[in-house]
Amino acid sequence: MLNLNLSHYLVFAAILFAIGVVGIFLNRKNIIVLLMSIELMLLAVNTNFVAFSHYLNDISGQIFVFFILTVAAAEAAIGLAILIVLFRNLRTINVDDLGSLKG
Repeated sequence: MLNLNLSHYLVFAAILFAIGVVGIFLNRKNIIVLLMSIELMLLAVNTNFVAFSHYLNDISGQIFVFFILTVAAAEAAIGLAILIVLFRNLRTINVDDLGSLKG
């Protein structure tokens, strides 16, 4: 049976976080990809919380993850709602075209 220790989880979370950062830097045009990259980075942080919580035998990290997931779900819902309104008004989701919203 495969024995996973803390370093395996930390490397996995670091890879997830790096993919999220690369997604933000490589694609600055599409809002959906930006939101997904931010969510991936948040998932990496949650993985770290759960891993440290498990190896320190403290449940507070896992409880904190539930609060983070609740806020992330609300953020994703609000972000997608704003995206839908922008698409209806501008007929694009290109980040460069959002400069027309400045007052």
